[in-house]
Amino acid sequence: MNIALISIPKIEDNRGNLSVIENDVLPFEMKRVYYLYDVPSGAERGGHAHKNLKQFLVALSGSFDVILNNGKESQKVTLNKPFEGLLINPGIWRELNNFSSGSVCLVIASAVFDESDYIREYAEFLKFAKF
Repeated sequence: MNIALISIPKIEDNRGNLSVIENDVLPFEMKRVYYLYDVPSGAERGGHAHKNLKQFLVALSGSFDVILNNGKESQKVTLNKPFEGLLINPGIWRELNNFSSGSVCLVIASAVFDESDYIREYAEFLKFAKF
Protein backbone atom coordinates (compact mmCIF):
# COMPACT_ATOMS: atom_id res chain seq x y z
CA MET A 1 0.00 0.00 0.00
CA ASN A 2 1.26 3.46 -0.85
CA ILE A 3 1.57 4.79 2.72
CA ALA A 4 4.40 5.26 5.23
CA LEU A 5 4.86 5.96 8.92
CA ILE A 6 7.38 8.78 9.30
CA SER A 7 9.13 9.77 12.51
CA ILE A 8 9.01 13.43 13.47
CA PRO A 9 12.12 14.77 15.20
CA LYS A 10 11.58 14.93 18.96
CA ILE A 11 13.60 17.15 21.26
CA GLU A 12 13.28 15.82 24.80
CA ASP A 13 13.52 18.20 27.72
CA ASN A 14 12.53 17.91 31.38
CA ARG A 15 10.25 20.92 30.75
CA GLY A 16 8.38 18.99 28.05
CA ASN A 17 9.06 17.61 24.59
CA LEU A 18 9.11 19.55 21.35
CA SER A 19 8.59 18.17 17.84
CA VAL A 20 9.15 20.10 14.63
CA ILE A 21 7.74 19.39 11.18
CA GLU A 22 9.61 21.20 8.45
CA ASN A 23 9.66 20.49 4.74
CA ASP A 24 12.68 18.20 5.11
CA VAL A 25 10.56 15.78 7.22
CA LEU A 26 7.93 15.40 4.51
CA PRO A 27 8.30 14.11 0.94
CA PHE A 28 6.28 17.10 -0.30
CA GLU A 29 6.05 20.85 0.26
CA MET A 30 3.39 21.91 2.77
CA LYS A 31 0.59 23.94 1.17
CA ARG A 32 -2.23 23.53 3.70
CA VAL A 33 -2.56 22.64 7.38
CA TYR A 34 -5.78 21.85 9.22
CA TYR A 35 -6.85 19.84 12.23
CA LEU A 36 -9.80 17.82 13.48
CA TYR A 37 -10.89 18.09 17.11
CA ASP A 38 -13.97 17.69 19.30
CA VAL A 39 -14.94 14.67 17.19
CA PRO A 40 -18.03 13.15 18.88
CA SER A 41 -17.85 9.61 20.20
CA GLY A 42 -18.60 7.13 17.40
CA ALA A 43 -18.20 9.70 14.62
CA GLU A 44 -16.16 8.99 11.50
CA ARG A 45 -14.20 11.37 9.31
CA GLY A 46 -12.62 10.96 5.90
CA GLY A 47 -14.55 8.57 3.67
CA HIS A 48 -12.80 9.70 0.49
CA ALA A 49 -9.66 9.43 -1.62
CA HIS A 50 -7.59 11.98 -3.50
CA LYS A 51 -6.44 11.90 -7.10
CA ASN A 52 -3.26 13.94 -6.58
CA LEU A 53 -3.09 15.22 -3.00
CA LYS A 54 -0.62 13.82 -0.48
CA GLN A 55 -1.48 14.08 3.21
CA PHE A 56 0.45 13.61 6.44
CA LEU A 57 -1.66 12.84 9.53
CA VAL A 58 -0.46 13.19 13.12
CA ALA A 59 -2.28 12.45 16.38
CA LEU A 60 -1.25 15.56 18.30
CA SER A 61 -3.31 14.39 21.25
CA GLY A 62 -5.13 11.15 21.98
CA SER A 63 -5.56 8.49 19.34
CA PHE A 64 -7.61 7.45 16.34
CA ASP A 65 -7.60 4.73 13.69
CA VAL A 66 -7.03 5.29 9.98
CA ILE A 67 -8.54 2.61 7.75
CA LEU A 68 -6.76 2.61 4.38
CA ASN A 69 -7.85 0.87 1.20
CA ASN A 70 -6.12 0.77 -2.19
CA GLY A 71 -8.99 -1.00 -3.96
CA LYS A 72 -7.88 -4.55 -3.27
CA GLU A 73 -6.61 -4.58 0.32
CA SER A 74 -7.30 -2.73 3.55
CA GLN A 75 -5.02 -1.83 6.41
CA LYS A 76 -5.67 -0.20 9.79
CA VAL A 77 -3.12 2.16 11.31
CA THR A 78 -3.59 3.50 14.84
CA LEU A 79 -2.07 6.92 15.36
CA ASN A 80 -1.31 7.79 18.98
CA LYS A 81 2.15 9.40 19.06
CA PRO A 82 2.70 13.11 18.43
CA PHE A 83 6.19 12.32 17.10
CA GLU A 84 5.03 9.98 14.33
CA GLY A 85 2.84 10.66 11.32
CA LEU A 86 1.18 8.75 8.53
CA LEU A 87 1.90 9.68 4.93
CA ILE A 88 -1.03 8.91 2.64
CA ASN A 89 -0.23 9.16 -1.05
CA PRO A 90 -2.83 9.70 -3.80
CA GLY A 91 -5.20 6.89 -4.75
CA ILE A 92 -5.82 5.60 -1.21
CA TRP A 93 -9.33 5.57 0.29
CA ARG A 94 -9.23 6.65 3.93
CA GLU A 95 -11.61 6.57 6.86
CA LEU A 96 -10.82 7.90 10.32
CA ASN A 97 -12.63 6.50 13.34
CA ASN A 98 -12.30 5.38 16.95
CA PHE A 99 -11.30 8.86 18.13
CA SER A 100 -10.37 8.96 21.81
CA SER A 101 -11.76 11.72 23.99
CA GLY A 102 -9.77 14.93 23.47
CA SER A 103 -7.98 13.67 20.38
CA VAL A 104 -6.59 16.11 17.82
CA CYS A 105 -5.71 15.04 14.27
CA LEU A 106 -3.30 17.35 12.45
CA VAL A 107 -3.35 17.11 8.64
CA ILE A 108 -0.61 18.58 6.46
CA ALA A 109 -1.47 18.60 2.76
CA SER A 110 0.54 18.99 -0.43
CA ALA A 111 -1.99 21.38 -2.02
CA VAL A 112 -4.68 23.86 -1.13
CA PHE A 113 -8.30 22.68 -1.09
CA ASP A 114 -9.56 21.60 -4.51
CA GLU A 115 -12.93 19.81 -4.60
CA SER A 116 -12.13 18.31 -8.02
CA ASP A 117 -9.27 16.30 -6.43
CA TYR A 118 -11.68 14.42 -4.11
CA ILE A 119 -13.23 11.05 -4.86
CA ARG A 120 -16.17 10.86 -2.46
CA GLU A 121 -17.96 7.74 -3.71
CA TYR A 122 -16.33 4.34 -3.14
CA ALA A 123 -17.62 2.94 -6.46
CA GLU A 124 -16.01 5.86 -8.28
CA PHE A 125 -12.80 5.24 -6.32
CA LEU A 126 -12.71 1.62 -7.50
CA LYS A 127 -12.96 2.83 -11.10
CA PHE A 128 -10.15 5.33 -10.45
CA ALA A 129 -8.04 2.60 -8.83
CA LYS A 130 -8.91 0.31 -11.79
CA PHE A 131 -10.38 -2.45 -9.63
